[in-house]
Amino acid sequence: MAINFNKAEFVLSAVRSGTFIRDGRPQVTFAGRSNVGKSSVINRLLNRKNFARVGAAPGKTTHINYFLIDKKLYLVDLPGYGYAKLSMTEKERISKMNNSYISGSEELGLLFVLIDSRHKIQDIDMEFLINLGNAGMPFAIIYTKADKMGTNLLAKQLNYNKKQLLEYWEELPPIFVSSSSDKRGREEILNFIEECFNKITTNNQQ
Repeated sequence: MAINFNKAEFVLSAVRSGTFIRDGRPQVTFAGRSNVGKSSVINRLLNRKNFARVGAAPGKTTHINYFLIDKKLYLVDLPGYGYAKLSMTEKERISKMNNSYISGSEELGLLFVLIDSRHKIQDIDMEFLINLGNAGMPFAIIYTKADKMGTNLLAKQLNYNKKQLLEYWEELPPIFVSSSSDKRGREEILNFIEECFNKITTNNQQ
């Protein structure tokens, strides 16, 4: 079943678990550290300039934002983790909300973890990935900001990160490389989302 990603609408900013959307539609969720580029990736996937809010300062997204795509599925933008300038109370609220969403959402069909391609995988990212693995939660990785590096340096960094991941997993998860300044990775990610959506839909019909 084809999905028209040009048909997108903002639906809700959830501030607590009681306001999460649970209407049976599959949810494709984007998680990662603050300022890693989650909103920029969503904008690029949807061919919208400022559809998902993008801020110059980290920690701009503090709610869980839902975008309905073609009336068939949601793209979900989680608040970033690891931003030091948020108050302890706010960091605890966001952590609790994100954990509640990831562990309790039956509609969560695909989880993308976004990692800045310019750096090695940070401890906080690896901890997040390991927790997902321990919980049996499948995920895929999107490396962001690939346009900020030269081709050789990018390849070297991604190879280093691959070795980091293989210390914990026998097989690598699906991995994509993206850039907000061009369309790098866009079609591959959209095709992967559509493929996962079709599998979920088929399984639900059986």
